[in-house]
Amino acid sequence: MARGWESKSVEEQVTQAQSASQSAPNPKVQAAAQAQEQRRRQALELQRERILDERTSNPHRRAALTAALAEIEEQLNRIK
Repeated sequence: MARGWESKSVEEQVTQAQSASQSAPNPKVQAAAQAQEQRRRQALELQRERILDERTSNPHRRAALTAALAEIEEQLNRIK
């Protein structure tokens, strides 16, 4: 009888540990995700600066740059 009670207790502890690990995110995973998001934001900001610095008299090129700038700013707004 004592053995049956012990196995149920162990099973209960395992179940609780699994549910606790699923509900609490891993800090390393969170840090990696934040670092990846920061790198993505920096890359978008660098692209934005490059587009803003570029000067052209070609109207087609200017339209393409304007469209690219709008897309980058939209992506930056989604990230922030």
